[in-house]
Amino acid sequence: MDDDVDARPARDRWDAERTDVLGDRWRARTLHLRPDAVTRRTRVDPVATLVRRVPDGAPTRRAVLHLHGFVDYFFHPHVGDALAAAGYDTYALELRDHGRSIRPGRPPNETTDLAVYTEEIDAAVRALRADHDVVVLLGHSTGGLTAALWAEARRGLGLVDALVLNSPWLDVRGTLFERTALARAVHLVAGPVPRLPVRRIAPYYGRALHRDTGGEWDFDLAWKPHEGFPVRAGFVRAVRRGHARVARGLAVDVPVLVLASDAAGPHKVGHDALLRTDSVLDPAQIARRAHRLGDDVTFVEVTGGAHDLALSTPPVRERYLREVTDFLASRLPTG
Repeated sequence: MDDDVDARPARDRWDAERTDVLGDRWRARTLHLRPDAVTRRTRVDPVATLVRRVPDGAPTRRAVLHLHGFVDYFFHPHVGDALAAAGYDTYALELRDHGRSIRPGRPPNETTDLAVYTEEIDAAVRALRADHDVVVLLGHSTGGLTAALWAEARRGLGLVDALVLNSPWLDVRGTLFERTALARAVHLVAGPVPRLPVRRIAPYYGRALHRDTGGEWDFDLAWKPHEGFPVRAGFVRAVRRGHARVARGLAVDVPVLVLASDAAGPHKVGHDALLRTDSVLDPAQIARRAHRLGDDVTFVEVTGGAHDLALSTPPVRERYLREVTDFLASRLPTG
C-alpha cells in the first residue's frame, strides 16, 4: 500500500447489528463503502462486514481484529474463545467482495490494488478504537500481506498496538520459471487485461478442511469454494507489488509476530499431510521475509501446522493460539 493513501477522517456508514451466521454469540454489521473501480463496471457499490464475538461478561478494553485471506472468510469461533480467555474482544473484518461481503453483480475476491482495502480497515479500526485502548491486527495469508502493508502505510498514527501474521503471503511460491519469467508475463498482461484468469486454486486443501469431505470444519462453500475463485492477472500483479514492497523492507512500528508451519507440502496435488504442512505457501519464504517487516519482529515456527494455523489439528492449533496469546501478554502487558 502506498504511504500517501487517504488518511482523512470519514463518516462511516454502518448498518445496525444483526445475529451472525456463526450463531447467537456472534453479531455482524455491514459497512457501506465508497464506489470503486468495480462499481463503474457493475453499478453495484461495495460493502464490508464487521463481525464480533459477544463478550462473556463486560467488554474488555482490548480487541483483536482478524483479517482473512484470499478465497476465505471468518468461521473460527474457537479463535474468539481463546482470545476471550486471554482478555481480548474478538472482531473479524470481511473485506469487500469476500465472504459475508460478497454481493450479486460484483465478482468475488477480485481486486487490482490491495490499497483499496484501506477504507474498510481504517473504518473497522476506528470502530474498535472507540471502545478499546488496545487494538491488535491479526492477518492470515493474503490478509497477512494486506495487514502488513496497511500497518506500514499507517505507521506513526498509533492505530494498532501489535501485528500478528498467520502464514502471511510474503512471496510467491513456485519454480524459478514461475517466479520470474511467468510472473513477468502476468505483470505485462495485467495492464491491458487485468480480469484475465491466469489460474485456479487446487481443491485439495479445502476438501481436507471441510466437514462434508472428511475435515473438521463447516464453512460456506459459496464463500470459500474448494476450487476457489478465478485468480486474475490484476490480482496477481497487485500481490506481486506487495511482495516487492516487503522485499525492499517495511517499517512497521509496532511489535510483529509472524507464525508459519515448519514444512511445505505439495500444493498442486492431494496428499495425506495437507493438515500437517503448509500446502498453499512456502514457510521457508515466510521465514526469510519476516524480518523485513520492521525492527521488532518475532518469528515462530509451528511444527505440524496447516496453512491456516488456526485450522490445524487440535494440539497444533492450541499451540498456535497459545503462542499468539503469550506474545500479546508479553508485549502488551495489562499492568
